[in-house]
Amino acid sequence: MDKDRVQGSWEQAKGKAKEVAGKVTGDSKTEAEGKAQKTAGKIQNAVGGLKDTLRGE
Repeated sequence: MDKDRVQGSWEQAKGKAKEVAGKVTGDSKTEAEGKAQKTAGKIQNAVGGLKDTLRGE
Protein backbone atom coordinates (compact mmCIF):
# COMPACT_ATOMS: atom_id res chain seq x y z
CA MET A 1 0.00 0.00 0.00
CA ASP A 2 1.40 3.34 -1.05
CA LYS A 3 2.05 5.99 1.59
CA ASP A 4 -0.10 8.43 -0.40
CA ARG A 5 -3.12 6.22 0.23
CA VAL A 6 -2.52 6.23 3.97
CA GLN A 7 -1.87 9.96 4.15
CA GLY A 8 -4.82 10.67 1.85
CA SER A 9 -7.16 8.75 4.11
CA TRP A 10 -5.82 10.63 7.12
CA GLU A 11 -6.35 13.98 5.36
CA GLN A 12 -9.91 12.97 4.50
CA ALA A 13 -10.64 12.18 8.14
CA LYS A 14 -9.13 15.47 9.35
CA GLY A 15 -11.04 17.37 6.69
CA LYS A 16 -14.33 15.75 7.68
CA ALA A 17 -13.74 16.61 11.34
CA LYS A 18 -12.94 20.22 10.43
CA GLU A 19 -16.02 20.41 8.20
CA VAL A 20 -18.28 19.13 10.98
CA ALA A 21 -16.69 21.51 13.50
CA GLY A 22 -17.37 24.39 11.13
CA LYS A 23 -21.00 23.36 10.73
CA VAL A 24 -21.51 23.00 14.48
CA THR A 25 -19.97 26.37 15.28
CA GLY A 26 -21.50 28.11 12.27
CA ASP A 27 -18.05 29.02 10.94
CA SER A 28 -18.37 28.83 7.17
CA LYS A 29 -14.64 29.41 6.63
CA THR A 30 -13.67 26.40 8.74
CA GLU A 31 -16.36 24.33 7.04
CA ALA A 32 -15.01 25.28 3.60
CA GLU A 33 -11.43 24.53 4.68
CA GLY A 34 -12.57 21.10 5.87
CA LYS A 35 -14.27 20.36 2.56
CA ALA A 36 -11.14 21.40 0.66
CA GLN A 37 -8.91 19.28 2.90
CA LYS A 38 -11.24 16.31 2.47
CA THR A 39 -11.14 16.70 -1.32
CA ALA A 40 -7.35 16.97 -1.32
CA GLY A 41 -7.21 13.76 0.73
CA LYS A 42 -9.43 11.98 -1.79
CA ILE A 43 -7.14 13.06 -4.62
CA GLN A 44 -4.03 11.95 -2.74
CA ASN A 45 -5.68 8.62 -1.99
CA ALA A 46 -6.51 8.16 -5.68
CA VAL A 47 -2.91 8.94 -6.66
CA GLY A 48 -1.71 6.32 -4.19
CA GLY A 49 -4.16 3.80 -5.65
CA LEU A 50 -2.84 4.53 -9.13
CA LYS A 51 0.72 4.01 -7.93
CA ASP A 52 -0.28 0.68 -6.39
CA THR A 53 -1.92 -0.38 -9.65
CA LEU A 54 1.15 0.56 -11.68
CA ARG A 55 3.33 -1.47 -9.31
CA GLY A 56 0.94 -4.42 -9.55
CA GLU A 57 -0.08 -4.44 -5.89
